[in-house]
Order: sequence, then C-alpha cells, then structure tokens
Amino acid sequence: MPVINRIADYTSDMIAWRRHLHTIPELGFDCPKTSAFIRDRLEEIGVDEVHTGIAQTGIVAIIDGSGTGPTIGLRADFDALPIEEDTGVDYASTHPGKMHACGHDGHTAMLLGAAKYLAETRNFAGRVALIFQPAEEEGGGAQVMCAEGIMDRFAITEVYGIHNMPGLEPGTFHTTAGPIMAAVDSFTIQIKGRGGHGAMPHETADPVVAACGMVTAIQTISSRNVHSAQEKVISVTQIHTGSASNIIPDTAWINGTVRTFDKEVQALIRQRMDEIVQGQAASYGVSATLDYEEGYPSTHNAAEQTESAAQVAREIVGDARVDTAYGKVAGAEDFAYMLEERPGAYLFLGAGEGAGLHHPKFNFNDEIAPVGASFFARLVETTQPVAGK
Repeated sequence: MPVINRIADYTSDMIAWRRHLHTIPELGFDCPKTSAFIRDRLEEIGVDEVHTGIAQTGIVAIIDGSGTGPTIGLRADFDALPIEEDTGVDYASTHPGKMHACGHDGHTAMLLGAAKYLAETRNFAGRVALIFQPAEEEGGGAQVMCAEGIMDRFAITEVYGIHNMPGLEPGTFHTTAGPIMAAVDSFTIQIKGRGGHGAMPHETADPVVAACGMVTAIQTISSRNVHSAQEKVISVTQIHTGSASNIIPDTAWINGTVRTFDKEVQALIRQRMDEIVQGQAASYGVSATLDYEEGYPSTHNAAEQTESAAQVAREIVGDARVDTAYGKVAGAEDFAYMLEERPGAYLFLGAGEGAGLHHPKFNFNDEIAPVGASFFARLVETTQPVAGK
C-alpha cells in the first residue's frame, strides 16, 4: 500500500503549515506562536480534545476512534535552533538568530496531516494521542511532559516518533530494535594550580601540564577500561587556560562529551573519569574537580513495536526501502524519556540530499511529508484495528 491517497490530497496543506512554522522559529519551551498555530490547526481539523500548557507550550490532542480500545501516542517536536538561517527561501525565518535547522517544522506538519486524516476517517479502535512537544534540542521537553504525567493522564500504552534524515534516500525508513541513539553526558574539569613565571616552572604547580595529562589519560578509558565491542564516544572538546607565552597560569578548564548506549558502560566511564582526574591532580601537585552531568538517556526501541512499525513502513514504501538494521547513532534524542515510560519505536525517514541537520542551509524536504503522515496514520489503523475489519 503506497502513500494514502487521502493524505496525498493534504500535501499542499502540509507544505503550507510547514512553511509557515518555518517563518516563526522559537526556542526551548518558549514557543507561544508555534503552539498557538498548532492548536488552531487541531481545532480546524476537528480533534476531540486539545490539552495545552503541558511543559509550558506543549500540546496533547485526542482523537477518538470507532469502538473501545487502548490509546496510541504519536509524537512530533516543534522547537527550533539558535542559528542564523542561510537558505535564501522566500519563507525563511523572520526571527533573527533562530531557524528550523533540524526539520521539527516538518515533523509537526506530518503529524498534523495524519491528524486530519484520522479525525476524518476514524478507522481505528480506542484513541490516538497526538503529542506536540517543545524543547527537544535543549531542555528535555519530553522528560518534562512525562514528569507532568501525560502517559498516565491520557492512558497511553505505546508511543512512536520519526525524524527526517538528510543523506538517506528520500522516503525510506531506517530503524533498529534496542538502542538506536546514544545517551549524551557532558563533563567539566576545573584545575587549580599555582602560577608563576614561565622561566621558573619549578616554583609553580602547573595546571597546563596537568590538563594535558588528564586529557591523555581520559582517552585510555575507551581503549583500556571499556570492552572493545561496546560502542562509546569520549571527546574532549575544549581546553581553556593561560594568557601569555611567559606566564604559567593558576587554573585550567577542560570540557567534553560522553556518548554511550549502555547504563553500565556509562557508569564505568563516569567512575574512571573521576579516578583519573583525582589521580592525575595528585601526581601533578594540583587540585581538580570533576562536574559530570548526565543528559538525555539512550533511546531504546522495543523489539515488538519496532517490528510492527517496520511492517507498516513496508506497506507504505515497500520492503526494499525499509532498513531494520540501521545500527546506532551517537547523537541524542529526548524521545528516549517517552520510550522509558512506554514501549514504542523511533524511526528515521530519509530526506534525500541537501544540507545536514543543524546547518544554516538546512531545509526540510516537503516531498516526504505525505510519507511520514501516511506512516503515522497506518500505524494507528494497524496497531488498533476496528473489530471485524
């Protein structure tokens, strides 16, 4: 079954919705214009309930099906990024320094397209909860919506999301059971030494040399402490210290990121990093503190729901255009919090060639909107069929 004909008829609507959202990008939880636009479209579509003010500007809308049954959750994020747009399109951002550089405008348009179809046909049992979420890029909007109780409040039993992916053939689906995206942690190391003249290093406790030793030692965690079969990334991305060629400074500052897919590996890295920082500090005669901040958890797809979602994708685009062994992505996604609350799956939807995510020239490919909307709609109809059909 290809793209649903009725949804194909909504293509111009989805393009118009998406491009309007593209002109009004907003950041984090502070998305009043975006939220109001979504609310208005939902009311025009004729959903049964619209619940606003969740995680400040988030929305959950309910569509009742034909007959009793569970509630399936479908999620789209809608926040933008603090990037100056450089696309040259006639619907470019009207908010300086902000743009939809990750396609969340497209994700929202696709879910609205599915909502319009589902509200019109209602060819499913139970209910569908349409989750429109702020603050995916920073702030963990999914975590806040879960903390505010949306899963229990709306009796959601399963939850699904998709993300466009430039560089993959347009209209293809890519996913995998188990971990698909990484947990993202950040670390900062503050080193306190004793500065002095660069010609008299014996009178100092040099934080620069200590910082270099720590960075080198931290890299051994991957090669000597974590099993080689375990995917992980430890990257030191910043070292700040010093002010002149002949002055040994008092302090140094190190910053970086850790990406993992397994909680035990994450805990081991954190433990070893603290041990290394303290041990290296002692060996160089300085003091040091490690500030290790755990961010979004790893995004884990449930095996049963992943296969069900993949089968729906095959019906839409064909077997050869669905990849269920995509592997792991070291990027992070706060949809992970929803998958910790309920079983479900996260899929990538190929967007074709063009600028990558988070690039000032990125622009969502409107041609894939009917594919994503059809996937959402058929997922509901397949997962919660009407009795006797």
